[in-house]
Amino acid sequence: MTSSPTTRSLPYPLGFSFIDGRANYALYSETADDVYVCTFDEDGTETRVHLDERTGHVFHGFVDGAGVGTRYGLRVEGPWDPAHGLQHNVNKLLLDPHATAVQGGYDWGQAVFGHDLNHPEERDDTDSAASTPRCVITDDSFDWGDDRAPRTLLSESIIYEVHVKGFTMLHPDIPDEIRGTYAALGHPAAIKHLTDLGVTAVELLPVQQFVQDSHLEEKGLRNYWGYNSIGFFAPHNEYAASDDGSQVAEFKQMVKALHAAGLDVILDVVYNHTAEGNDLGPTLSFKGIDNASYYRLVEGDEQHYFDTTGTGNSLNVGHPAALGLIMDSLRYWVTEMHIDGFRFDLATTLTRQGGDAELHSAFLTLIQQDPVLAPVKMIAEPWDTAGYQLGGFPADWSEWNGKFRDDVRDYWNGTDSVLGTVSQRILGSPDVYEADRRSPLSSVNFVTAHDGFTLADLTAYNEKHNAANGEDNNDGESDNRSSNGGAEGPTDDEAVNARRDRKRRNLLATLLLSAGVPMVLGGDELGRTQGGNNNAYCQDNEVSWFDWKHVDLELLEFTRSLIALRRENLALHPAWFRQAPDVGGQDTVRVLRSDNREFTDEDWDNPDARSITFVFEHEGADSFALLLNAAENGVEFALPDAPGSDWELAISSDPEQQVDGTGTTLIVRDGSMTLLRSR
Repeated sequence: MTSSPTTRSLPYPLGFSFIDGRANYALYSETADDVYVCTFDEDGTETRVHLDERTGHVFHGFVDGAGVGTRYGLRVEGPWDPAHGLQHNVNKLLLDPHATAVQGGYDWGQAVFGHDLNHPEERDDTDSAASTPRCVITDDSFDWGDDRAPRTLLSESIIYEVHVKGFTMLHPDIPDEIRGTYAALGHPAAIKHLTDLGVTAVELLPVQQFVQDSHLEEKGLRNYWGYNSIGFFAPHNEYAASDDGSQVAEFKQMVKALHAAGLDVILDVVYNHTAEGNDLGPTLSFKGIDNASYYRLVEGDEQHYFDTTGTGNSLNVGHPAALGLIMDSLRYWVTEMHIDGFRFDLATTLTRQGGDAELHSAFLTLIQQDPVLAPVKMIAEPWDTAGYQLGGFPADWSEWNGKFRDDVRDYWNGTDSVLGTVSQRILGSPDVYEADRRSPLSSVNFVTAHDGFTLADLTAYNEKHNAANGEDNNDGESDNRSSNGGAEGPTDDEAVNARRDRKRRNLLATLLLSAGVPMVLGGDELGRTQGGNNNAYCQDNEVSWFDWKHVDLELLEFTRSLIALRRENLALHPAWFRQAPDVGGQDTVRVLRSDNREFTDEDWDNPDARSITFVFEHEGADSFALLLNAAENGVEFALPDAPGSDWELAISSDPEQQVDGTGTTLIVRDGSMTLLRSR
């Protein structure tokens, strides 16, 4: 007995799906009156299909003739009443929230705004189709072959934060025609750098479809970082060879190539807000579909948005529609795109159901119980404009640890009274995590990230140099934790350059020898500079792109050696907090003064204390002594007894450091670190 063809459309899944060869479309809206799917021919002719069925708040219907490659958008008819949070405007062509590919971009002007720019309370009826991109129906088939997720343990992970375009745009061994694309990042030359360096994961700056800001384009600039999302399912089209829908396969091929090299792929995702801005922003998608369901509005003043992101709006994570969208998106990237983890931008906003950040918010609870998401890495940026929540996420999450960045920088800058706090960071921040029975793997350690100075600039500039951003150098934070080594910017002074070199190595060494999950800012290992710009979010040019012609080869080799030491030696990447030797355990630590004595409370309180020794041991493995000296003078360290063979030099930020295996003391010069090894 054969079944008859389907005659009724289905309300799920949302977006496009195919039933018996027919294109089924479904859209959630509590406030719409009518929904139209608008398809476009090659010559731009628009055909509107009315969704004539409704289940609950889901409009659905068949769009006959639609198939892979079809370009489309949405029109939603309903009430226009901004004072009560209603912004429907059928004259505006909207992006499908579940679109898996987007073609084209926006032409900024009155057409893409639902309101009259001169009279915001009035609706504007200009048709926006000529000024908006198109969604594209994509082919989800792909030959993954024997692709397997590396699933590198957090205790063995080293994350490399990198920009798809910036990393590859000037790479001499990548063909010109693919530079700046997903294909370029999956190219053997790009992968070779990553594997030679020894990192285990790439964390990609936003690659979900985002919008180029009008105010930047007016100044001849571009949104380079991409924290302006509009499509949570679509790979950003500008990073692909073509935006006809083939960007999905190109992205998958990149992931497959990175996996084959043993590299995890982590996405920096922006679910806290969208590119539609505040009540004066454009109508691109969610505003025109169901404004109040997708955005958090000010109670009693629904014309305005509750904003904890600094962008004009915040997603309404207290509503099932917005939460469902986020969850569907996360599952899509894991199941269809084989992504291994996520770093959530301004993650604290996603936990604010009613106002305060909540550990047991619906967002965190849904992720925790989802079997698809259980195996992947979850990393929170634990703050938003309304508060800092370090230590406030579940035990199976990791968090960007801003305290690590600040305390480590302070220590190597010679700041008073930070020896106690920096020791906590090196030990995995037990002061933050241990009381809640969390491990040091909850801490993603970093000293630099995309937002701020690069490592080279952190040690070459005291002040930001952001004039090229067009904001009179008022943008970007004034970083009082930068330290230039004696001159502002590049210099021919050998002594200054030597101090800078040591400080760069000190910062990298502290990062890669601390308990937790280290994250290296892509390019720091090369000595990459942005000319002192600490907010290069709008610099899609040589300011931000990697300069492969001027690489600090000695720093690159130092970083490779550090990473190899960490990965190859169990004592240097503990899975749990190290214990004191007299307590016992697989991983132990001794924290000693430079004279090889135990610290007293008075020692920790000494504002002038600048030197410290850590002895790291793992049962049955090599042991290490980490000697740190942030003083302005050399310090003679009394060496602790070697647990195995005599101490030998493992690595040092001082290229002239020598070690006599029979000696009982070692002079560590000013502003430098030395790691000793006992085999």
